[in-house]
Amino acid sequence: MAKWTDWLVQCWCWLASLAVLGVVSGLALFLLRRGVATLGPELLFGDVPAGAAILGQQRVFDGLWPALVGTLLLVFGAALIATPLGVASGIWLAEYGRGRWGRWFSRAASVLAAVPSIIMGLFGFGLILLLRQTLAPQANTCLLLSTICLALLVLPYLIRATEAALTAIPEPVQLLGHALGLSRWQCIWHVHLPAARRGIQSGIVLAVGRIAEDTAVILLTGVVASAGVPQRLTDRYEALPSTIYYLAAEHRNAAELDRAFGAALVLLCLTTLLLCLAYGLTRFAKRTP
Repeated sequence: MAKWTDWLVQCWCWLASLAVLGVVSGLALFLLRRGVATLGPELLFGDVPAGAAILGQQRVFDGLWPALVGTLLLVFGAALIATPLGVASGIWLAEYGRGRWGRWFSRAASVLAAVPSIIMGLFGFGLILLLRQTLAPQANTCLLLSTICLALLVLPYLIRATEAALTAIPEPVQLLGHALGLSRWQCIWHVHLPAARRGIQSGIVLAVGRIAEDTAVILLTGVVASAGVPQRLTDRYEALPSTIYYLAAEHRNAAELDRAFGAALVLLCLTTLLLCLAYGLTRFAKRTP
């Protein structure tokens, strides 16, 4: 009976893995079939020379370059805000969060993780309305507001990933620093964080992927069509998810719909690049003593 149970479990696991692989492969092939014909410099830069567009000498109206730049600015800006806060909060929960305060903080992180992205977008929009009526009458939706809202959206994932990575450290490793006479912070910095870095890195990369693909938050906090490459954090901007949405929902001909599939391929390549970066960081962490 035990052998049959093991065999059924193995078959189920294989079928589930093949189903996931099949869905991902089917999605990639579908996007390639519809959007591969649009790939090329024209998709990114339109009629503008690539060098002039990259250097900011000419504005791109018919290409995805402003949306790609806006997406990268969103990813790096939100990650720069969320990563230190999330990692520090996860360290506090795993190492210091005992008693009532720890329980309340953990519950608050769980509630924040359950907030839908559209609610976070409404929060950002409501914040702008509040600022207009109080401290800053000229306040408007912008790139900075979107990065802050996206950072809040992924913050609980970073907190939980850091907490889980630290609490999963074997007990002998956790006691190693104390046995050597290190202080509590020295144990965390020199022993616990190096042992948990792969889990923390995975959480960071997953958060970055979540930032890159979100649409609901940015639609309410600053993204607009044909905004161009933002020059300041207070400017409005374009992003790949919203561009895909606009092209797919409001296309006037088959060529614009094909451009939407091309934009989806560009976004897919961007997220794949992030996954490759995660793999490279993991391999580097394994080789580093």
